[in-house]
This record gives sequence, C-alpha cells and structure tokens, in this order.
Amino acid sequence: MFGRLGAAMARRRWTVIAAWAVLLLAALPFAPRAGAALRAGGFTLESLPAVEADRTLAQLGLPPSVLVIVIQSQTSARAGQPAFEAAVAGAIREVPRARYVTAVQTHLTDPRQVGADGSVVYELVDLSLSPDDSPAALPPVEAALHQEPGLRILLAGGPAFYGDIQTASEADLRRSEIVSLPLAAAALLLVFGSVVAAGMPLIVGGAAVVVALAVIFGLATLTPMSIFVLNLATLLGLGLGVDYSLLMTSRFREELARRGGGRTARGGTDRAAVDAAVAATVASAGRAVFFSGLTVLLGLLGLILFEFMILRSVGVAGAIVVGLAVFAALTLLPAGLAVLGPDIDRLSLRGLRRGSPRTDGSGAGGSGAGGSGAWHRLAWWVMARPWPIFLASLALLVGLGLPFLHVRLDAPDATILPPSLPSRQGYDLLARTFGEGAFAPLTLAVRTAGPATAPANVARLYDYTRTIAADARVSRVDSIVDLDPRLTKAQYELLYGAPGGPADRFAATVLAATTKGDLTAVTVTTRYGPNDPRGRALVEALRDPDSGLAPPAGLSVQVGGGAAEVKDVVDRIGQDFPRTGLFVFLTTYAVLFLLLRSVVLPLKALVMNVLSILASFGALVWIFQDGNLSAVLGFHPLGYVETTQPVILFCVLFGLSMDYEVFLLSRMKEAHDRLGDNATAVAQGLERSGRIVTSAAAIVVLVAASFALADVVLVKALGVGMAIAVALDATLVRALLVPATMRLLGEWNWWLPAWLERWVASRLPIVEGE
Repeated sequence: MFGRLGAAMARRRWTVIAAWAVLLLAALPFAPRAGAALRAGGFTLESLPAVEADRTLAQLGLPPSVLVIVIQSQTSARAGQPAFEAAVAGAIREVPRARYVTAVQTHLTDPRQVGADGSVVYELVDLSLSPDDSPAALPPVEAALHQEPGLRILLAGGPAFYGDIQTASEADLRRSEIVSLPLAAAALLLVFGSVVAAGMPLIVGGAAVVVALAVIFGLATLTPMSIFVLNLATLLGLGLGVDYSLLMTSRFREELARRGGGRTARGGTDRAAVDAAVAATVASAGRAVFFSGLTVLLGLLGLILFEFMILRSVGVAGAIVVGLAVFAALTLLPAGLAVLGPDIDRLSLRGLRRGSPRTDGSGAGGSGAGGSGAWHRLAWWVMARPWPIFLASLALLVGLGLPFLHVRLDAPDATILPPSLPSRQGYDLLARTFGEGAFAPLTLAVRTAGPATAPANVARLYDYTRTIAADARVSRVDSIVDLDPRLTKAQYELLYGAPGGPADRFAATVLAATTKGDLTAVTVTTRYGPNDPRGRALVEALRDPDSGLAPPAGLSVQVGGGAAEVKDVVDRIGQDFPRTGLFVFLTTYAVLFLLLRSVVLPLKALVMNVLSILASFGALVWIFQDGNLSAVLGFHPLGYVETTQPVILFCVLFGLSMDYEVFLLSRMKEAHDRLGDNATAVAQGLERSGRIVTSAAAIVVLVAASFALADVVLVKALGVGMAIAVALDATLVRALLVPATMRLLGEWNWWLPAWLERWVASRLPIVEGE
C-alpha cells in the first residue's frame, strides 16, 4: 500500500505540489487569525459541584463574572478624603454605562473594599458575561476609565487574568518562532550538510502548521477552543513535520544511492531510479511515519475523553496537527523529492560533515554482523554488558521521577503571569493589601425548609454560621444573620419576622441581594488563597455530613467558589485520567503490535515510555513547584503544578516517545526479518536510525525549549517538560535502555504465534509496506 502511494506521488508530483499550493493559499488568510478566535479559560465544568452551587446562587441575581478595578493613591491622599474620592469618582464615572456592565459596587458602599492605610481601594464591576467570555468586557471598561492625576488604576480578577493570558500566549508564540526556526534550520544543515535537503523538512513542517492553524481557526468559530492550543499546535506541527521529513529525506538519499545516485551516464536525472527511490522510501520510512503519527494521534485523542474545554480542545487541535503533518510527509514530501531527485544534495556546505551511508541511515549499510560507526559500536558495547546498563539507566530514570511523589496539583491563578502584566500587578497589590482569601471566598447556597426568614430557619442559620465562623481557617462570614456582631439570635428572628420585612434599610438591602424564598447565600472568607490545601480541607469539612461543620437538620448546603472549584477540578481530572490512560495504553499497544508483529515489543515500549514520562514529571515538580532553576528560567515558583499539565504532557509525550520507538524498532525489525539474528538486528537498527532519531529529537528539543522563554508559566512548563522528556527518551532510553533490554530478552522480543501472524496478514493488509 505505502509503496503504491509513493509511486503515485512521484508520478503525479506536480499535481500534488499544485494542490498543496492551493491549500496553502486558501489557509494563509486564516492561519494568523487563529489566536484571536481562541479563548482563555476552559478549566472548569458545568457539572462540578462548585459550579452547580454557583448556578444555584445565580437565581439570586448574582453576576456570572466580576471585574475588579484596583485604585492606588500615588500621593498622600487617602480614602475618605475629598481629593481622593473626587478623583476616584471621576475615574470610574462612565464605567456603569460600559457594555456588559450590569452594576458597580464601589468602596463607598462597603468599607471592607478599603485597605488598612486607605491608599488602596477596589471597585467590583458586575458583568453579564460567563467567566470564559468575560475578557470581551475589558475593551469597553478600559475605554470608560479616565486616568486621573495621582491615581494608579489596574484591572484585576478573572476577566483581566484571562485577557492577559490571551495577549501573553500570542506574544510567547511569536517569540518562540523567532528563536526556534533558525535553530531548527541550523540543526538540519548540520545533519544533511545541504541547504536543499535541510530546507525540505522546514517547508513540509511549515506547510502543516499553516494549514492546521487555519483549520483550528475554523473550528474555534464553531466551538470553544483554548488559547493554549496555539502554542502546542505550532510546537507539534513544526516538530513532527520536521521529524517525519528528516526520516524520509534521509531514507530517500539512501534509496537513491542504491540506484546509482539517480544520475544517467550523461549526468542527467535518471527518472526511473528517482521514482523507484521515492516509492521505496514511502514503503519503508513512510510506513514508519504513518504508524508513528498514529501513535501520537492516539495519545492526543485521549485528551478528548475529558470534558474540560482546555483538554478537549488541545486533543482535537493536536490530532489535526499530527494528521496534517503525516499527510504532508506522505504526499507533499514524496512529490518534492521526486522533483528534486539527485538535486536534493545541491548547495552542499563545505566544512559540514555529511552523514555517511553506513552511520546515519542515508546509505545501505552492511549486512550480517558487519557495520561501523559510533552507533554500531555503542550498540555492541551496551549488549556486551546489558544488566549493569539496564539497572543503572532504570535507577536514573526512577530517581529523576521521585520528586513527583510530593506533587501538589492546583488550578492556575494570576501568579502564572509575569509581574509586568497589569492583571498580575493588580493581583499582587490586592493580595498584599487585603490578603489572598478576600478575593476567593467560599460561597454557600443554603436551602431551608420553608422561607429562609421564618424564625426557625433564622435560628438554624444563626447557629450554623457561628459554627463556621469559629473555625480557625475562617476569617469572616457574611449572611443575613451576620450583619452586626452585637445582634442576638432572638433579635434576628424579630428583625426578619416583621410583617412588612425588616425595617432596617441595610438589612433589607442585604436580604434582597442574598435571599429568595428558601434560598439564601452565605459567604465564607478564609485566610488562604484558593490553592492552599487548608482551604480545600475546609471545603471537604463543609461537605462532609459527619464533620463538625455539617449543616443542622433543616438546612441543605452546596459549596462553591474559591477553593471548592479548585478541589472539584483536581478531583474530576484525577477521576477521569485512568480512563484516558487505559485508552492510550491499549490503542498504542495495538498499533505497535500491527507494526512490529510482536507480542512482547509493544509491551516493552509502553514501559519505556512510562519511565521517561515519569522522569519528566519529576523534573516538572522539581523546577516549577519546588522552584529550582527559577532564576535561570525567569519565573516565580508556583508552589504547585497546574492540574492539566501532567495530563497534557502524558498524552503528548506518550505519542512523541513512541515516535522515536517506531523509528528505531522498525529498522531493527527490517534487519531481523532479513538476518534472523536479534543482536545483529539491534546493532544494525541502531546504526541506521540512531543519528536520525537523535537529530529529530534534537530539533523537537530545540523547538520545545524555545517555549522556556515564554511569559506564561504554564507554556514555559509545557515546553521545558517536553524538552526534558524528549531529550531523555532519545538518549538514555533509545541509546542505552532499549539495546540493553533487547539483548536481555533475545529472540523473545520477536515472539508472535504463527496463527496470529497469519490472521494479521490476511485481515489487515494496510500494515504491509508494499
């Protein structure tokens, strides 16, 4: 099948190139607009208990999202003084009329919105938009604000946070492209020693990325997709496109060399030899690319099993990118190789060593136990001492993964943004002035048996909120029975039991805002931020019917807000991950089984992948949670790992690691099928693929490491985690651990019952190369 595909691409080379040119021209207007169509957010679900609590409270008219305007005096003027209050009033006078704004709660109506020294105040702007859509309110609110002399004005809260993530992510992408593309080009020049040969992978990878971004733009106009798709899609598209092109271009040079270099006796192009070389390249390397891409795609499809928008959209976009990278490698690249023929080596650079056929996979190599070069010698050196190398490599990988044992998984907040962005500055100023807990309170939706203002229910609420307030983790409780600490239970019963409602204007205002029939809102302000484990422990206690904070009979409570949503997100991802892991394991095993025709090798490959991924997880904790290398990488330690990162890394890295496993084991299988000797097959497979796998991995590492320059810590962590995992996988695992385990297992590596081999060959001919 693959051989016939290669022959068809060579025969219709100009038609294929023209079709790709039309596709690129159609994609070019839309690809640059992908970032604007993507959204920040996507870290929550409507079905989470905390979100259900917020939805219940929405019946009381509470806004779906709130923007915070932080105002700091730059002079000696303080809150309460006429000069300061006049300036603040002038700054925000037009905000209530801005689009999407439903109300503004100023510091004049709530003294708790004033800092201790009076130099900082904040105003709460209620919005009519959902949290994920709330950044749309930023431009009209910013346009409505007036910069008054002596005031520093910052926008903070969820809408500003999401808006700055959008801006910073697009800037991160531009920066990474500026850094990674020249580095990838230089690496390809070193590998091929020819400008033309080095340019082919970049053209194919770039074409895949452009078309993928255009498709993502179209999807994002139809369904919500995360802004983090932008960086990951570019990384995967460029990295895999270059990887696959590198493998196939190297194999094409090898096949062309076998056919006399593709030149006639008179120095012209031997068209028959070139076309045959293209067909043979697609039949062998193209088959490996197809199965390699399939393993990466399956890993990414595992993300679609999650309901969270950020994970689902990364899975969908990643699958699109991988599919297009494989499609380009199997269509555009063979057509280009057929056009170039022996000119693939034109514009050779003097002084750069071009890989010899016997050491880099660009030549036929030897047969039997013959062979030469560093990779061949390394393979035999490892296989001469398999147990020591196996145990040492295993110990090193396990040791690198140990920090993951103390991982703390939490949801992102403004600390993932650089201090230079306004929303981060606003967050830091609010946290210093009012404490982290003030802006992430727990919100309780309390249902009563009958009207909440009935005397019996008022008494129950009074006792319940006093129990909560007595907890050391709580700094304040606000409700209809917490208006004034001087009021007693009996006085609250009288206040709300009056026939016409409470006579006190303040009590009547609070009652109207927080209570409707049998539903009333209770706000619990803790001493901690939403990611603090003590806040999550408080949520557990409030929900536990057997704890001391359980509501009394006659009251039912839903807990939302702050730490409750963080806890629910972490718990749900933890519950859903085993399903995704099982899907990735089973489908990857099936693909490798079809490719390698072995029962043992796919299982061994899965174990190898898990080891390298766990090592990268350990590095993620050691760097981003514990703060090691934070000064070098330019970020403030988070103290936690964002909960979606290990999931995304697992699914992406599982596929990427299998990418190199497929490249390596497919060459070993070719040699074993020809020679029937396991050790020789391992040596020849490593000899012919080692340099290519290492070069391909180096390019992915360069592209991924360029994201270490990102401003958004989540993007930085993904780039660093991928770079570490791929580097470990292509060196320690593929160069040492794989040859050692192949030697230890011997001919058991290739074991497959005869009846099963016949069944595969008869039922699934697609796995054949020709």
